[in-house]
Amino acid sequence: MKLILVLAFVAVVAARPDDDFSRYDNFDTDEVINNKRLLKAYMECFIETGKCTPEGNDFKKWIPDSVEDSCSKCSEKQKTLIAKVILAIKGEFTDGWVKINELYNPEGKYDTTLNEFIEKYGH
Repeated sequence: MKLILVLAFVAVVAARPDDDFSRYDNFDTDEVINNKRLLKAYMECFIETGKCTPEGNDFKKWIPDSVEDSCSKCSEKQKTLIAKVILAIKGEFTDGWVKINELYNPEGKYDTTLNEFIEKYGH
């Protein structure tokens, strides 16, 4: 299975420089990953099969840049939050994870860097 950074939150933090995503520095990822229904809602937002909250729309908008550069504009804290969400989606919704990867990493060219990112920050 291919890995994709997304999720939700790689996007969250690797936004374009003119986007203000610092307001998500204290986003409660534990609330998301500990609530299967909420986690699924974010995942469905990212794969465009469900409705998005304002936060979900922001995250989805930032996903492509985040995937391409392994969240280079993210703070260390943001990278850790993103990795936690990625691992949660991957663990709870395997099919959704595959769809996210197909959508944002269709050629699989970011698989290696995504794996390295998750290994480094997913503790």
